[in-house]
Amino acid sequence: MKKKLIAGNWKMNGGLAANEALIRNLLAGLGTPGCQVALCVPTAYLAQCHDLLNGTGIDLGAQDVSQHEAGAFTGEISCAMLKEFGARYCLVGHSERRQYHAETDTVVALKAQRALASGITPIVCVGETLAEREAGRTEEVVKRQLAAVIHANGHCISEIVLAYEPVWAIGTGKTASAEQAQQVHAVLRAQLKAASSQSDRILLLYGGSMNPVNAAQLLAQADIDGGLIGGASLKAPDFLSIIASAG
Repeated sequence: MKKKLIAGNWKMNGGLAANEALIRNLLAGLGTPGCQVALCVPTAYLAQCHDLLNGTGIDLGAQDVSQHEAGAFTGEISCAMLKEFGARYCLVGHSERRQYHAETDTVVALKAQRALASGITPIVCVGETLAEREAGRTEEVVKRQLAAVIHANGHCISEIVLAYEPVWAIGTGKTASAEQAQQVHAVLRAQLKAASSQSDRILLLYGGSMNPVNAAQLLAQADIDGGLIGGASLKAPDFLSIIASAG
């Protein structure tokens, strides 16, 4: 049976002293978790967090990567650079990247392709806005976003992690009900199954204000294999509680 994955996304938060205190508190309370754990940290802190996490059982992740291998792309970071810092995971296509940086489905698919070719597991994010949900377009939107990644990566799609993050539930305190989340996860699972004979190995995470109160119910759903945790990953007691729910 595959282990669930709880991945923290610090977003644009942190500081040298705060990062060290948070990670030390996490490690002090972690014990032997019954799930996989990862932290996706800002690029500026990859070196620090690599040193703090190395050999601890918590994997390191980045929050974005360039679709290009190298070259004149000021401000970008390549997969080769991430590999040097021991990054196992990289977020790709987070809704904030799509919204604020105009990342298209095609760009997201290329980033996933670049990560896979470099041996980094992309955590590919898909999700609908509130307007799209209210218009009854949830399935159409998430299937379109995933289809682009499947098209670009073919049989390698079985190597990704997929995160469903309803945009209207990110950082708002609103959360999709367990039933709503499971319904979308089931749609995505079926789409992956149609694309790969090894789709059963793909972890599907829920990302949208998962917290210590709702984590157990969300993680109990048939097609929810873990969580992509935002705000709660910045508080050691909350993140540890979610990890315990996944064990």
